[in-house]
Amino acid sequence: MPPRLDHRVLVLNRLWQPVNIVGVLRAMNLLFRGRASVVHSDESGHRVFSAAEWVTHSLASPPPEAQAIRSPCIVLRMPRVLLLGAYDRVPRREIRFSRRNVYLRDGHQCQYCGRGFREEELNLDHVVPRDVGGKTSWENIVTACVRCNSRKANRLPEQAGMTLRRPPTKPKWRLVVASSLAPEELDSWKEFLEVAPVGQVPWRT
Repeated sequence: MPPRLDHRVLVLNRLWQPVNIVGVLRAMNLLFRGRASVVHSDESGHRVFSAAEWVTHSLASPPPEAQAIRSPCIVLRMPRVLLLGAYDRVPRREIRFSRRNVYLRDGHQCQYCGRGFREEELNLDHVVPRDVGGKTSWENIVTACVRCNSRKANRLPEQAGMTLRRPPTKPKWRLVVASSLAPEELDSWKEFLEVAPVGQVPWRT
């Protein structure tokens, strides 16, 4: 059975900071070329495996079918997280400004009443109206429900007697990623997508 091509792997730099998400074939290439190791998490913490160690671990603890990568001679457990051996930078990633990404940044919650809604029940609102120079930007656009958007109309929030839940800002790449993950990805990646204190590496030998 070929590997699941929809399986995604989170890639960390050597400082344990998230830098990319790759498909399973690219992940296997990084692992078996010696450019990355597998980070395996369980109740006791995180363990780091080389390619050879990962093969041994997979043989000793056969994966369920949904988590298996099969070749003619071996069955491997699909990794969830890779740790690069030499790369220590964080690529600059620009999050595309779009309606969907604004909704993801705001957690599909109206930034005036705080309630959550489906996408079809939401609008984008210019905090500072365009008529008075407000820009269409991350720092001036928020998610609003239809009712709050209508109430605010073409006014500043204070003119409408309304308060923003939080000021709009440009989102970080990892926050948008975390908002769009499948449940099993979120469970495996959530702690790596959070900011780790400098100097603290969450692993054990």
